[in-house]
Amino acid sequence: MPRVLCVTDFSDRAEAACLAGLPGQGFEISVMCPRQAPSWQTFAAAGLHTIDLRIKGNIDRHAIQAIREELQRVNYDIVHTFNNRAITNALLATRNIDIRIVAYRGIVGNVSFLDPMSWLRYLHPRVDRIVCVANAVRDYFLDMGLPGLRVDRQKPVTIYKGHDLDWYRDEPADLALLGIPASAFVICCVANDRPRKGLPVLIDALDQLPAAVDTWLLLVGKMDSPRLQKKIAASPRRNRIVMAGYREDAPTLAAASDCLVLPALRREGLPKVVIEAMAYATVPIVTDSGGSPELVVDGESGLVVPPGEAAAIAAAIEKLHDDTDLCRTMGKAAQARIRKSFRVEDTIMQTAALYRELLA
Repeated sequence: MPRVLCVTDFSDRAEAACLAGLPGQGFEISVMCPRQAPSWQTFAAAGLHTIDLRIKGNIDRHAIQAIREELQRVNYDIVHTFNNRAITNALLATRNIDIRIVAYRGIVGNVSFLDPMSWLRYLHPRVDRIVCVANAVRDYFLDMGLPGLRVDRQKPVTIYKGHDLDWYRDEPADLALLGIPASAFVICCVANDRPRKGLPVLIDALDQLPAAVDTWLLLVGKMDSPRLQKKIAASPRRNRIVMAGYREDAPTLAAASDCLVLPALRREGLPKVVIEAMAYATVPIVTDSGGSPELVVDGESGLVVPPGEAAAIAAAIEKLHDDTDLCRTMGKAAQARIRKSFRVEDTIMQTAALYRELLA
């Protein structure tokens, strides 16, 4: 049975479910991750061999030694890494060891032929495959280039992170606890305030809505930057903007909302917040940024708008606000799309197929 050593940290539920399902495809899986990671119990319950490892830097001598000792202890066929630190340290640990190396990339950008660190990660000649969470990530690698330098077209491979609707059975949150009336049309946005997330554009969109479009905006996540706070304070609808802060139950807040907006400007991978909202049958409004439009079929399971265009976001919100039946129908279609096209079983099978290809 082929052996795979997976090096990760705090795997999300989709990643953990994939690794837990790979033994059923004929692979012996070992996982190096921190013992305190929530996924540790998932791995243990699935019978995976788990090794406690917390990587503390891009070059961590302890981690390099631990990975190398494990590779010398067991005759592994593949090392699969799931973050930047894991790939850098695993590459150093596998020096002079004959083994296939797989990396994972979950966002668009920040890799360059001119960046020395990129050569210690994704551009390293020993990396055999880069699992890309969306076609947008894969396309970024294939579009990169300098005279005489291109990424091998076989190296980046798209494998979507699959989900299971059974993970999303919690009751929607009671928004009345946040001061939002039960009859309100609620727009939810789950994000941390970074420039690429486009949150000021969403506030502009809210301000551009006609007065007759009575809505509430629920902001979930770390959004305490002075710039955003100033913009919210200046909004004529500021009394209808609720800031919930970071919440472990963010998916149930999205579930209780009428639509979820992700106004990202660039670099999205396959945004989990959109998947979670769709799984709860909440209509997504996303920008044509990164992998977001791969999740949403425009006009069927949500709405896709150009990035950075507040007027387009406002028009999408107004469309859903004014047509309750459309909002409900799109929500059901969004949920069905996750059920049919983003299944964890497909992620497991495609990952296993990639391993078999590398070992053929």
